[in-house]
Amino acid sequence: MPELPDVEVFKRYLDSTALHKTIIAVEVKSAAILEGVTAGMLQKTLQSRQFQSTHRHGKHLLVALEQEPWLTLHFGMTGYLKYFKQMEKDPEHDRLLVSFDNGFHLAYVCQRKLGAVGLTDSVDSFIAEKQLGPDALSLDLEGFRQALQGRRGTVKSFLMNQKHLAGIGNVYSDEILFQCKLHPKSQVNHLKGKTVARLFQVVQKVLHAAIDAQADPDQMPDSYMLSHRRRDGTCPRCRGDLQKISIAGRSSYYCPVCQTKPA
Repeated sequence: MPELPDVEVFKRYLDSTALHKTIIAVEVKSAAILEGVTAGMLQKTLQSRQFQSTHRHGKHLLVALEQEPWLTLHFGMTGYLKYFKQMEKDPEHDRLLVSFDNGFHLAYVCQRKLGAVGLTDSVDSFIAEKQLGPDALSLDLEGFRQALQGRRGTVKSFLMNQKHLAGIGNVYSDEILFQCKLHPKSQVNHLKGKTVARLFQVVQKVLHAAIDAQADPDQMPDSYMLSHRRRDGTCPRCRGDLQKISIAGRSSYYCPVCQTKPA
């Protein structure tokens, strides 16, 4: 599922391609991806207007028009954006197609139709409606400590909970814990001050590294687990076998040597 680094890459892609161009047509190819809006309402809202800027919060991308409302995009399991000119390059699983006066098109592609496209009056109202916590890259150390304060459960569950911290999912939580040498079942209320500070630093490091790598695991540093994260994967640090466990209903990979289980 696209997580914060993926959506940041999508944001920068849209910024570099589809801003400040007049929309001349909007085609909703699957109503299944619409959230709280009809196809007609979306078409009427976007027609003859321009995308002015973008804002990412966690795994969500919001696109500003000249005036309210904002277009909201969530990418589900398989979503992404594609900007192109010739219609023969229109991706197979295009669910929403926005056409511009320069002859180009922006496709919202979502093979499994698990994403969502909608409208919102403001970024703040959208965050409140979705009950999202602070964006994982917007916090300083004190804000991160506050997000942890009073929480219970595993550190893996905390990192993935969008109400506590927006943007981190199953894949990058595994990488963060691997880089921090923390077992995914470590309890958040048992983390000491230095460990919390280290976890915060690693969250920042891993997310920025992933963005720099265009969210491509094969472009990540060799010391990262991402490209090894599979059933027969080996730890890039100690070369031992990675293990898979289930936490909060999600498959988690970790190194039992480098990430020792808490007592």
